[in-house]
Amino acid sequence: MTGTNGTPASPSHTDHTSPTPGTPRAPRILIVGSGPTGLLLAGDLATAGIRVTVLEKRLQKTSNLSRAFVLHARTLEQLDARGLADGLESLGQPLDRLRLFGRLTLDLSRLPSRYRHLLVLPQYEVEKALERRAVEAGAEFRYETELTGLTQDADGVTVEVRGPEGGTETLRAAYVVGADGMRSAVRQAIGLPFPGRSVIRSVVLADVRLAEEPPTVLTVNAVGDAFAFLAPFGDGYYRVIGWHRGHDVPDDEPLDLAEIKEITRLALGRDYGMHDARWMSRFHSDERQAPAYRVGRVFLAGDAAHVHTPAGGQGMNTGLQDAANLSWKLAEVAGGHADPGLLDTYQAERHPVGRAVLRSSGGIVRLAMAKRPWTLAARAALTVFLDRVGPARRKAVGQITGIGYRYPAPRGAHRLTGTRVPDVALADGGRLYEALRGGRFVLITPGPYEAGAGRADRLAVARWASGRRTTVLVRPDGYAAWAADSAAPAETEAALARHLGPAGLTRDAVG
Repeated sequence: MTGTNGTPASPSHTDHTSPTPGTPRAPRILIVGSGPTGLLLAGDLATAGIRVTVLEKRLQKTSNLSRAFVLHARTLEQLDARGLADGLESLGQPLDRLRLFGRLTLDLSRLPSRYRHLLVLPQYEVEKALERRAVEAGAEFRYETELTGLTQDADGVTVEVRGPEGGTETLRAAYVVGADGMRSAVRQAIGLPFPGRSVIRSVVLADVRLAEEPPTVLTVNAVGDAFAFLAPFGDGYYRVIGWHRGHDVPDDEPLDLAEIKEITRLALGRDYGMHDARWMSRFHSDERQAPAYRVGRVFLAGDAAHVHTPAGGQGMNTGLQDAANLSWKLAEVAGGHADPGLLDTYQAERHPVGRAVLRSSGGIVRLAMAKRPWTLAARAALTVFLDRVGPARRKAVGQITGIGYRYPAPRGAHRLTGTRVPDVALADGGRLYEALRGGRFVLITPGPYEAGAGRADRLAVARWASGRRTTVLVRPDGYAAWAADSAAPAETEAALARHLGPAGLTRDAVG
């Protein structure tokens, strides 16, 4: 099984972490980092019945020091497939317009999605929901535990960790995922470079109260040399992010509220009566991408694999999409249902998306901060072009919201293979993304179909609510693994065997 295509599954591939007699079984998969990416991975793997342990060097506490405030449509769809979207929607504030360059407005209300908006919501709310799901599914968390070394061989990965009391320990796992951010210890341990450069220095952040409420949920603008962004926490405080081209200082340069107010006034025309800052800091924004997301049995996801400017609010969303792509593949291979070659498709599918996000977010921030006449002219031309040319505008919206990406398909495959499948209605009155819950594949057919014994825990069979005649096998991440027009039962069964392994192998049977 290889991504949207398939190679024969290998039921003999099981856990390589045999324990020493008298000792507990080692976790099958280790995740380093408990940000949104690591938490979604942990929840998915634990839900699939895979033993998973999350290592986090920070204390166990909720932090409000996140920079992400936006969930886009494709991420909301993925969260819906995990039963989390409705709860998060009740906490956040929807916004169906996205403004760029001050004059270009992208209308999200016509997105081909159940979520025709972006959701303004602090990252820590997303983390709380994902952590709760992972814990309930049985994932183990070890806080104040830092990875200090990593080696791997043909059968597994050995990691050295330092615990909260300073003691060291050796852990063994079949696979390790580094979701530990820009300064990833996992990435450094496997010797991968992180090429790129700093794009913006001395970006200021603060959490403040406002005497005047902004006119829009998300307030962002760039004027001349200044840029500013305002987003609500929901507790009376606002996060402000600002930058001034003429004030390029080191990250450790002292920062006061007067500087933040001045940048905000320059960019937004007023500072909305900022007061009572509870936290202030500086940081710099980089554009970097690891050349590989997989080295042997070690994977990178989220900021450990790619970082870029915050323009477009795509950072956390891209990391969550990485996790959604990788988790089901790890579950299939670790569960003995798929050949390990399936894991190679994570690089093939997600690395190009990461590269595209670097380009789009970088392009947005460069055009937003345009100053020279030719860059100002380019921005004006692009604004007019996107405003008047529907296909180009839809492509831009698809990239920013994540719904426009598709994965490579083998030559001769059906046109739907590799595409995102929208949340279609099913004949039983339900929806596709409800049927995807639990990390299952979903086979959508035009008529009744018996999928065979032994797959019920990993496959749901549903019928179109419409009269559509296409048969589609939807992967757990919502992309079409296989499709055919007027498929014969034998053809459908062959596709199921390629992608889910022979009938009769359940998660319990190989667990």
